[in-house]
Amino acid sequence: MLRMRMVEETIAAIYPDREIRSPTHLYIGQEGVAAGVCAALGRQDVVAANYRSHGWYLAKGGSLRAMVDELFGRATGCSGGWGGSMHLIDVDAGVMGTSAIVGGGMSHAVGSALADRILGRAQVSVAVFGDGAVEEGPWHECLNFASLKRLPVVFVCENNLWAAFSPLKDRQPPVEIHERMKAYGIPSELVDGNDALAVHRAAAVAADRARRGHGPSLIECSTYRWLEHCGPNDDVAQGFRPAEELEGWKARCPILRMRSLVTDEEDRSIRAAVMREIEDALAHARRAPWPEPSWKPAYYEV
Repeated sequence: MLRMRMVEETIAAIYPDREIRSPTHLYIGQEGVAAGVCAALGRQDVVAANYRSHGWYLAKGGSLRAMVDELFGRATGCSGGWGGSMHLIDVDAGVMGTSAIVGGGMSHAVGSALADRILGRAQVSVAVFGDGAVEEGPWHECLNFASLKRLPVVFVCENNLWAAFSPLKDRQPPVEIHERMKAYGIPSELVDGNDALAVHRAAAVAADRARRGHGPSLIECSTYRWLEHCGPNDDVAQGFRPAEELEGWKARCPILRMRSLVTDEEDRSIRAAVMREIEDALAHARRAPWPEPSWKPAYYEV
C-alpha cells in the first residue's frame, strides 16, 4: 500500500510539469482494497480493473518501470505508449487490462472466467468497478450471466460514494449495493475497504469459492478517494465535496491503520527502497524512446 501511495504522490507532484499527458485518475485513499484482494490471489489469477488503475496494476505485480513508461507515452510502456494511465496491461502478472469505460472491466473478467470454464483452468477472474458502474448495463448483464453459468468470478465494488462529481445518494435508491445480489443468487459481503486485512479475508473466501466451482461472489468495499475525480488536485476547495467528509475518511487511512505492524526502522527502510525504485522508473521513462507513428494499435490485420 505504501508503494502505491508513494508512486501516486510522485505522479501528482510531477503532473503539472506535463511530462505525463494522459488523463490520470489517482487511487490515493483506496489502497486497502487492491492490496487486500490481490494478496488473496495467485499469479495465475487475473484482474480486470477500471480507469483508477495504478493501484490494481501494482498490487497484482505489474512492472513499475513499464507503467511509468506508459504514463510518459514511451514505446517501452506496458501498452506500447498508446494507452496511457487508463489502459494498463501486464498479462504475465495477471493484469488482464484496465478500461476507461465505466463497467467495461466487468465484461472482460466474465469473458475470461467463461474461457477458464471451457478450457478447464483453475483460475479466478476479478472484476473491479466503482459504485458508478452499478448504473451501467454491463452490471446486470455480467452478474446475470456469471450467476447463470456459475463462473469463477469475484466482483469487487469499490464504493467511494462519488461518481465524478455526483454523490451516491443522488444517483441510486437507498439499497446497499451488496444487498442487491439476492436477486441474482450471488453471495455478497460488505467490508471496510480501508481495512486491508478485512478485505483480504473476504477476498480469500470468495476466490476459494470460485476456484472450487461454486460460482461468483461480490465484495462491496467502502472506501474513499482523497483527490479529484481526474487529476492531481483536491476538489474540496471547488465545493464539489464537503471538507468534513474528506477529513473523516483521511482519519481512516488504510496505510496508517497498518502502520503499527512495522517498526520505525522498517518504515524508513521500506520508504527508501520504494523511492529508489520510483527514481529509477522516472529516469528510465525520461530516456526511453517514443513509439513510431502507426495505425497498428487501432487496427488488426486479418
